[in-house]
Amino acid sequence: MNQQPSRPQTALDWFRYTRHHQQQQLHHLARLGEFATLISHLIHALQRERGASNVWLCSRGALFGSELTQSADRVDEALADFQHWLADKATMINGNAAAKLACGLWFLEGLPELRDDIRDLRFPPEQAMDRFIRTIQPLMDIIPQANDAVCSPQLAKALTALYSLMQGKEWVGQERAVGAIGFTRGEFDAALRQMLVDRIDAQQHSFSTFLSLAHPEDAALFRATAEATRDIEQMRREACTRTAANPQSATRWFAIQTARLDALRLIETRLIDTLCAVALQSLQHTDEDEPTQDAAFAAWVVEQSNTTAAPVERHLLPLVRQQARELEKLSRELTSLQETLEERKVIDKAKSLLMNHQGVSEELAWQQLRKLAMNQNQRMVDIARSLLLSASLWTVTRKS
Repeated sequence: MNQQPSRPQTALDWFRYTRHHQQQQLHHLARLGEFATLISHLIHALQRERGASNVWLCSRGALFGSELTQSADRVDEALADFQHWLADKATMINGNAAAKLACGLWFLEGLPELRDDIRDLRFPPEQAMDRFIRTIQPLMDIIPQANDAVCSPQLAKALTALYSLMQGKEWVGQERAVGAIGFTRGEFDAALRQMLVDRIDAQQHSFSTFLSLAHPEDAALFRATAEATRDIEQMRREACTRTAANPQSATRWFAIQTARLDALRLIETRLIDTLCAVALQSLQHTDEDEPTQDAAFAAWVVEQSNTTAAPVERHLLPLVRQQARELEKLSRELTSLQETLEERKVIDKAKSLLMNHQGVSEELAWQQLRKLAMNQNQRMVDIARSLLLSASLWTVTRKS
């Protein structure tokens, strides 16, 4: 007959049980440092390929051909290292993180097809950018989900600071990609300017959270190397005004934003190292308590009973997970807004076509499109696309 393991009974038994659980958690976090480094490297490479793809698409293949190839090679190398780690240590991933990982890997498996479409100029840059965002976001969300419950205030603080910086860095990457579209085209329309402003505002929020939690040395390094430079601010003003952008500025914009992202990547690496160091230090502290568990238990009870000294940082991890959900929701809303604006452009072009070639008013052109859509049980934007496609294939005679 199998003997069941004894269950905790006394207060000291429960303390030992708690301490054992904490040790397992700390071992897990300490080993996740390599995993976080690999994710960070993969995301950084994807961010670069996203920006290069936008310049390539907007220039119709005239710019960044070699940069596109090089950035894709970097992604493939980082992905190979990531998959090698997963093959050996997949059991370290818990359920919540595994769900995010599955989403990220699904999009990563579609990269070859996406690259073919980009190379052949089949995508508008906004659509390619959205695909890269959908690939990167679940990979980022693995970090706050990598440990189900972090009980140490120091660990919660370190993990929150890391994720906030990573989220801010992603907004900077998206800013680079949006700016690449406008500068390469030589203009920023209202929708593109709004996308740029939204990403600037979002990164400021993330970086403010990071700076409130970061070690003074890390905060000083950020201010010295990773703040938006004067050149970036100048080009932002150029993009957000109604003056025509210089297409030759695309390369400069990409270069200065890439330098900023590289600086953020170095700080990101420092924060990952800090997280692992805090986990190892906490683990060493719990190991040292083993020979004197009675004394350690007494000290722990006093600490837990001192409710007035309970640090706010204990609640930071749920907050950062909520922040991740909110930022993901914002990203979806921005994507939906972008799609709506693009559809309006298509409809406006179709209206202009009808107005020019049939000599009708804007209102009548709108009614014709609407009637066609109702009669054929299709969306107006689909009717507009069909009309524009027909106009590009056949010569349309202007109505006399």
